[in-house]
Amino acid sequence: MLDVIELFGERVTRDELGLASVRDAFADKLFPGTSTIQTRARYFLFVPWIYQIAEEKQWKSGVAAERVRKLEVQLIHALAKSEEHTGVIGIRAKENVRRLASSVYWQGLGTWGVRLFPGSQDEYVRSLDVYYARQRAHDQSSREFDGESSRGPGANWHPAIPSRPHDFPEQASFALSRLEADYLREQIFHHCPASLLAYFVRERISPAVTTFVWEMNLSLPPTLAEWVEHGQNFSDVLHGAALLYNLMLSQLQHWEEQEAHYQTELSAWWSTIAARFDALRRWDRQRFWSLVGQQNPRVHSRARKFIDGWIDCVLASPDQAAVSEGRSTRNLVQLREQQLKGGLSRLSNLRARELWQAGGGAAGADQLYLRWRPTQRFLNDLIVAWE
Repeated sequence: MLDVIELFGERVTRDELGLASVRDAFADKLFPGTSTIQTRARYFLFVPWIYQIAEEKQWKSGVAAERVRKLEVQLIHALAKSEEHTGVIGIRAKENVRRLASSVYWQGLGTWGVRLFPGSQDEYVRSLDVYYARQRAHDQSSREFDGESSRGPGANWHPAIPSRPHDFPEQASFALSRLEADYLREQIFHHCPASLLAYFVRERISPAVTTFVWEMNLSLPPTLAEWVEHGQNFSDVLHGAALLYNLMLSQLQHWEEQEAHYQTELSAWWSTIAARFDALRRWDRQRFWSLVGQQNPRVHSRARKFIDGWIDCVLASPDQAAVSEGRSTRNLVQLREQQLKGGLSRLSNLRARELWQAGGGAAGADQLYLRWRPTQRFLNDLIVAWE
């Protein structure tokens, strides 16, 4: 349970108001292949190395998943004993870990072109028997034609993945070799060339210790600068909706301490908004939605209506009280949660509010950082290898 809490406990990862489709459009554009629960860059090599072991041993589909899990648990123990074990997925639960690193990184491995197999993990495991059969048929065919090799079955993993250490996974650390860092850089360049991630790697920029990427004040190419600006506007303004949602829950529960906390948070949020009012009034939201549509054309009309309605209310408000106490803003938040959760809406369901309170009274309350935190860790891992 502790391991699951560690993976999913960040308040910011909870999408209480249905903003994920827009949030992820920006995160996928800026930092493709990342996710909020990824930790260290070398997992992009650990996972394929483990599956390469499975393929070399030709573990059948019926046993591969169980045996791969044992290797992943072995890796957890090895990393836990290493000198620098910050970011070990499953370090508390070990054998009882519910979500393995392979599932956390599977999608990113495909995005970076490290994984060539096009399907899910379950589909990959089910395909292994057929894959081995095709390999044997290809080898037999090559021998029958006097060693003239025809093209073999499609590989599941990128052929240039650096070789794993001979003692892996019995011994492991998060320290990337120069060769490994260069390989990941080339994969990012090739598969995500227009991303901010590729820009950081290309320029070998060491990430500053900031909460948001826009706080670094970088001189970015115009296209990337535009995405960052729109992402900042979206993150700044919509943070107020998340805070108001939690304030409303606190008030319904007559939880004075938490109510005071969210009033303070809303005041700080309004100070940020007030300082950027001129920029926000100039915000080209038609262009904003055009960019979102390029990255994710499936954003629901209800999400767009809520986001536009919230921004309109904020920009028309004379002060913070008009936002936090206004009927229009509160109605927007209540309607949005009702649309998403129906009878499980915390704003109308006492039991749901009690569970929210028991969980600490924070639901999606942090500002959206668009996956900058895991990206910082990846970049630091790469920079250290290049130094």
